[in-house]
Amino acid sequence: MLEWCLPKDMDLEGVEFKAIASGSHRVTTDFIYFRKGSYFGLACFANMAVESTVERGARMKSVGILSPSYTLLYRYMSFLEHQVRLQLQTPGHYSPLEAFYEDKRAILPPSGDGVVSACPANAWGAAINHSMHPEMKITHPAGCMSQFIRFFGEQIMVLWKLALLRRRILIFSPPPVGVVCYRVYCCCCLANISIPGIGVAVPEFRPFFYVNVADISALENELSYVACTTEKIFEEKKDLYDVYVDNQNVKTYRDGLKPLLRLSTCRQGEISQAH
Repeated sequence: MLEWCLPKDMDLEGVEFKAIASGSHRVTTDFIYFRKGSYFGLACFANMAVESTVERGARMKSVGILSPSYTLLYRYMSFLEHQVRLQLQTPGHYSPLEAFYEDKRAILPPSGDGVVSACPANAWGAAINHSMHPEMKITHPAGCMSQFIRFFGEQIMVLWKLALLRRRILIFSPPPVGVVCYRVYCCCCLANISIPGIGVAVPEFRPFFYVNVADISALENELSYVACTTEKIFEEKKDLYDVYVDNQNVKTYRDGLKPLLRLSTCRQGEISQAH
């Protein structure tokens, strides 16, 4: 259930199912990127053992924020991690969260048009985005693209083709889901390129980040997305996605996309001759 929030009048129906991933009771800590209407969210989760029969021996909480931009949320991860530990140890202590909201709300642009935006409208956020390489926007300064490429290996070429085609890509993984949210982001980076000679970017490949069964109706209306889930039941709902990724296994049930899963091979002699 939703325990506390600011502002009080914001529609947060169902956000508790986004801020705590399905299966999180099996991990002690995690973080989750998600989408809620026209906002992106980041939540930090923690699980602490307690001697309480009412809480069945475990206290689990998640503390999160919503923003029009997902590229700046990483800046507040350490704050959220600290706050969720505080909420576990001293439940009901909300004054740091209230102070955070009052301090930050002035720099967040209103989102009255209902359009999901990956870039904030204020100059402060735009300047930060401009100074970063795309693959470093979430995990700056470490970045996550190199780990993403190493994880998928040669399959990265398959994902690249599918991302460029703006297919519906769903990535499955059991918890923790934080690192999988990074893979969603990196997959979008593969597709967000500029067209030479035109000077404008192609339509942005937007991440959905973490989804669960409560998001099925929203996904039914999406023509293009990248998302991740911890719920295996999604694999059976083949009308919701074009490409299903389980670990490093990339598969599709669409006959028109199956040829794209093949990796081109060439012999060493052919490589030498080409040189």
